[in-house]
Amino acid sequence: MTILNLDVITVTDEEKIQAKQEWLSSTSPIKFTNTTPARKVFKIIFYLHLFVIAVLVTSLTTYGLVYASHSNYFHPKEWYPPLFISTLCGGAVGFTWQWITARNPAKAIREAFWLSPLLTSAMGILFVYMGYAPSLAAGVVALVSALIQSLYGIWVRPRLEYASRILSVSIADPPTQSMRLAFSSILIGILYCSFMVCGIGGARAIERTKLAVLFILVILLSLVWTLQFLKNVLQVTISRVKYMHLAGGVIMDTRVALNDTVKYLTGSVSIGSILVPFISLFRGFARSTSLIGGDTDEFMFSCVSCYMGIASLLVTCGNRWGLVHVGVYNKGFVQASSDTWDIFNRVGLEELIDLDLTGSFCFLSGVAGGAMCSLVSGTWSIVIHKNYATEISIYAFLIGYFMFRLAMSWPQACVSAYYVAYAENPQSTQFDSTIPVRLEQLYRSHA
Repeated sequence: MTILNLDVITVTDEEKIQAKQEWLSSTSPIKFTNTTPARKVFKIIFYLHLFVIAVLVTSLTTYGLVYASHSNYFHPKEWYPPLFISTLCGGAVGFTWQWITARNPAKAIREAFWLSPLLTSAMGILFVYMGYAPSLAAGVVALVSALIQSLYGIWVRPRLEYASRILSVSIADPPTQSMRLAFSSILIGILYCSFMVCGIGGARAIERTKLAVLFILVILLSLVWTLQFLKNVLQVTISRVKYMHLAGGVIMDTRVALNDTVKYLTGSVSIGSILVPFISLFRGFARSTSLIGGDTDEFMFSCVSCYMGIASLLVTCGNRWGLVHVGVYNKGFVQASSDTWDIFNRVGLEELIDLDLTGSFCFLSGVAGGAMCSLVSGTWSIVIHKNYATEISIYAFLIGYFMFRLAMSWPQACVSAYYVAYAENPQSTQFDSTIPVRLEQLYRSHA
């Protein structure tokens, strides 16, 4: 393992750090004017997709309501209410959860690691109770997922204390208006999800099954990309404000940072919103395969080293830590991810970053929120129209998951900014002994 070596910082490095702090302290450290063709293209694609989806959803909603008036195939009064209520529930509880996290991070982390498998198990049992073939399959997946989450919670228990500590110090002095931004994003998420639900209901009214499935799939993909984009906009904005404070002592206006993100960084954020989920999923698969396979020579595990090599390469092309440099330095997402990961490697923080539980905490919070919304809508649907229960519960899970991820975006952004700012200047007086002590513990465990 590589340990952070503070002795390697030369006079030249100190001069660079001092110059950087002076640069950050200037009134306008970055002029957000230049952008690459790729970012322009993705910005256009993102806004064009929003326009196309708006037209599609409006058309489908109109068709569904008109068609339902003279057909018994689709019943809007029984299909829409469970999803609308679960969407509101997800937004309200998600905002409450981020408030709990801000007030007591240690308690929130502990509760997330047992609430998520518990609620996922309850959701799985509900799916099994529905009694249809698709619901049974969903129930089995949910129960297996709950078991995996439980085992994972046991495995990472020794790391929870550090996770609580790093989250606490990162959000101890949050950027102003963080919660207001979280509330605004949740409100936007509720309205957007409700709009998408109307479109899904309209597609559901189409009797031609293949066409309906195609429309629903397109709407769901748009929903995922847009909410992921909204989450990352908040992460870029908050992490920039937090980084400026930690690295240069600058108190930046959050509204200015948000305006810059929306106006100039849409292309980079939209690229990151596509790459990060896929890379994170593949990296998690590779690491899980490595843990299960170990040194075995069995065929299914024979490509473990190959998987890990690809995952190591991909993480340098796209990771959530790169969002910090996207906001601070107006970099493209891939370049920002590569530069950030190089910094972590250079100062010996790569293993600590790999073991960080902030991402797991936010993910499990999302899963718990999704399961809760699924239970609300699923139970309602069973009572009023059981045939709709399975699909409505699945849609509610997705909506609840992203509502919670939106709510948790600002704490995650603060942690990202803390790590990146620390890696760039470990000797800064802005940081306490949390990271050095943890590095020393890791070193002793390897020794």
